[in-house]
Amino acid sequence: MMSSKPQKRRGKPAEKGQQRRKQRNSDAGGQTVKHQSSQRGGRQDVAPNAEKRTRQAEPQWIAMKEGARPAERLPRILESVSADGFHLIDSGHGLKLEQYGNYRIVRPEAQALWPPLLDDKVWQSADAIFTGDTDEDGMGRWRFPHAALGETWPLEIMGIDFLGRFTSFRHVGIFPEQIAHWQWMRDVLKANEQKKRGEPLKVLNLFGYTGVASLVAAAAGAAVTHVDASKKAIGWARENQALSGLGDKPVRWICEDAMKFIEREERRGNHYDIILTDPPKFGRGPNGEVWHLFEHLPRMLDLCRSILKPDALGLVLTAYSIRASFYSVHELMMETMRGFGGIVESGELVIREGGEDGKTPGRALSTSLYARWVPA
Repeated sequence: MMSSKPQKRRGKPAEKGQQRRKQRNSDAGGQTVKHQSSQRGGRQDVAPNAEKRTRQAEPQWIAMKEGARPAERLPRILESVSADGFHLIDSGHGLKLEQYGNYRIVRPEAQALWPPLLDDKVWQSADAIFTGDTDEDGMGRWRFPHAALGETWPLEIMGIDFLGRFTSFRHVGIFPEQIAHWQWMRDVLKANEQKKRGEPLKVLNLFGYTGVASLVAAAAGAAVTHVDASKKAIGWARENQALSGLGDKPVRWICEDAMKFIEREERRGNHYDIILTDPPKFGRGPNGEVWHLFEHLPRMLDLCRSILKPDALGLVLTAYSIRASFYSVHELMMETMRGFGGIVESGELVIREGGEDGKTPGRALSTSLYARWVPA
């Protein structure tokens, strides 16, 4: 809710907070990387206290649909261990140590409540360490203990070449737990090539971030519509398309508020075979549109259902950093797809530690909730 206090009374605490942050950064040492702000799934992620300064949105409830609920499979835990240049080396004491290509990276991880398995020497070998706000998507900076590193570096996952990037929101351009969804999508697209009837299958990627999922779909033969509210994220995605040598693939890069886009697609009667949606908890669109997950998600999924083809292949929702059980998104997806048939499978995406070599399975680190509708 908006505060009723005069503007001048709100300003002083903010100034003190800025001074404290500056002092913290100067004390941390290391190198500051200046770059474009990170995006999480299509809307600009902002510091958690920004949400408190925004007028609360009204929930966009949907009406009960007719027909039977889909079948269900739950819980289903989708696990990633390692893929190409990525793996989770170790985790513990609120941190995670990851391998991204040639670099080892340390980032905060609130769910790593246990002690690390590997000794300090392994952790001290990290090339980059994120310091600053420990809240998810909180702003901070990167410290490079051994040598200054460039802002970007080359990575490759599932045959897609792309750029890693050190961002002030701790993210590096990919969420590797999503590989489980991407592998499923690639396999489904390949298995249903006969459905093309002269035209490629259509994939819509909402809150598409840096485009890796879109490029996986394009490489598998789909015509892709990628929607993200950040011009910088769209630019990064285009860089990744060029780097992957997929410039001739049919990908539409659209910089727009996701809700506005799917509302327009519904009016136009456009439909898709697969829809991926990976919304943030809170964010803003390019024209100041406000997104609150709990208020807007029901309406968003309802719109997604309306633009699925009658013989669609899948609708995938992933939810990060929310205080909810996977049952919440599962039941919402069940009601959204009532009368549509098919199956809803829900659970968590987890990444399993792989040790230094990526081949020594350790503990599972939960990253997000998901619900996925598929045809029977």
